[in-house]
Amino acid sequence: MDWLKEVKRAHIIGIGGIGVSAVARLLLSSGVEVSGSDFAESGVVEVLRRVGAKVTIGHDAANLPADVDLVVRTSAVPDDNPELVEARRRNIRNLTYFEFLGQYADGKRTVAVAGTNGKSTTTAMLGLILIEAGFDPTVIVGTKVPSFDGGNLRLGGSNLLVVEACEHQAHLLVFRPAAAVVTNVEEDHLDYYTDRQHIMDTFEQFLSQIRPEGFVVLNANDSDGAGALQCSGRSLRFGSGEEADYRLGEIMVGDGVQSFHLYKSEQDLGEIELHVPGRFNIENAAAAAIMALEHGASFEIVRKALSEYSGIWRRFEVVGEPYGGPVISDYGHHPVAVEGTIAAAREFYPDRKIVLVFQPHHRNRTRNLFDRFVKSFDGADSVVLLEIYDVIGREGDEDADISSRNLMEAVIEHDHSRGIERQIRYAASLEEGFAAIHSVLAPGAVTLVLGAGDVDRLARRLSGKETD
Repeated sequence: MDWLKEVKRAHIIGIGGIGVSAVARLLLSSGVEVSGSDFAESGVVEVLRRVGAKVTIGHDAANLPADVDLVVRTSAVPDDNPELVEARRRNIRNLTYFEFLGQYADGKRTVAVAGTNGKSTTTAMLGLILIEAGFDPTVIVGTKVPSFDGGNLRLGGSNLLVVEACEHQAHLLVFRPAAAVVTNVEEDHLDYYTDRQHIMDTFEQFLSQIRPEGFVVLNANDSDGAGALQCSGRSLRFGSGEEADYRLGEIMVGDGVQSFHLYKSEQDLGEIELHVPGRFNIENAAAAAIMALEHGASFEIVRKALSEYSGIWRRFEVVGEPYGGPVISDYGHHPVAVEGTIAAAREFYPDRKIVLVFQPHHRNRTRNLFDRFVKSFDGADSVVLLEIYDVIGREGDEDADISSRNLMEAVIEHDHSRGIERQIRYAASLEEGFAAIHSVLAPGAVTLVLGAGDVDRLARRLSGKETD
């Protein structure tokens, strides 16, 4: 990306976004002057100001500096945004977050981590292993990692880049990586994809873009998804089956810890211990371990880094224990993620009541995956369903009538059909949600607060950490 060396001043629209904020820090570290705008103040905006970005609240063409060389925007910015309109009028180079990442990655030895669920966790795990192993990578994650000074960005001194590759609107196709991981493939983003085959075709196109000397790590346990992907290059498949290139065995779950053995062919490489829950995290850890091993990291380094991994922001994050039981915030917003997170809580807290607080994200997703959502709540003892979080620019007219109230009614009917009685509540707002949670909460219960919208604010409020 030689042209980046000529950039002296950049402007970022939607600079407070969890992804694009990493671009701001990346540019600042390269000596570029950075300005930006967002619709509201936030913790991310405050941090960016402290490290040198000039941030304006509100969008206006006048926010665009006269001598700006580059404009980067979040994908949520509409075409009629006044700053984007002005940038185009002045013929200033303007890129989406993903377009920027794709061009930045072209000059790097890039490892891209893709998949419907688990890509943030796997990216963070892999990055931490490679750091421990001395590879000094740059790591870009779609969430905050506690040990990264930059939150979602770790700047390295080598040419190695580890980056999360998102499948929404086929954004992962901006990458032509040296190696890649696919954690799983599920039906999602059906406002863009026509059907499951379209999703599979997109992932296979992504795999076709891996450099000839490269390779991909695939989750064979996801037999109809990642495990079914075809690629012409070298592939390494991991899973529980004997046919896997790397096999998972001796899986154990204890009190706050789980472990597994990793086999390469018939060789037992050793035991890996994790202090984060869920079978999905065993698979995420295996994918990260295999990628690191194939890059030359020792098994002992892999074992050490993963045993010290304590999680990332909003991925089974224990926010506090205000009622004698943990309040856990998680970004999960797909039925598979919801079901897996409930199961993880059951394994780690086997004798506790599980209260699920769920905010569906995007009306189109809720409508398309409605029946799967209804069944995904089965493992919870009580359920509070907040109204759907609307995603600006992604809701069609056909989605207008769908509501979490419909979900509540369907869950109650589903429970009756299987002879189950439990408390199911609907809340039209976060304020109503706060009251509804207390109506079902029991001392010592595990409170799971799930969703990709603003429901995390409830987890912080329940734990007395509203300003975090």
